[in-house]
Amino acid sequence: MTASRTKRWKPPLVMRTEHEEQCLVFAWAQVMGGRYPELGVMFAVPNFAKITPRWGAYMKAEGKKSGVPDIVLPVARGGYHSLFVEMKRADGGVTYAAQEAWHLALTDQGNYVAICEGAEAAQKVITWYLDGAA
Repeated sequence: MTASRTKRWKPPLVMRTEHEEQCLVFAWAQVMGGRYPELGVMFAVPNFAKITPRWGAYMKAEGKKSGVPDIVLPVARGGYHSLFVEMKRADGGVTYAAQEAWHLALTDQGNYVAICEGAEAAQKVITWYLDGAA
């Protein structure tokens, strides 16, 4: 078969959800725990869930606040107190006013806040931060 008759086959481009991207970050963190034991204290803030009004009131009474970043790494590095990661899909996403307000408030308090489009971006910023945020 000549090159002009061949057809190139590519897998379909699949865009993961923000949830899937974040799951990949935490799976990566488990693998990288030997190199970066600090990843053991990294946690997610489950503010995204679609819940009933009753459950929403219950969570709000417990302190749930809209706009808080998705991932927290409470480890000091490079002059920062902690790292906060706002996850977005790899193909982009928008930040809302409540999120932007939190980002400003957190940076004003000496934290590093990153908006990461996809798991790979989050892995890079977390690695950069743990390596000294230089």
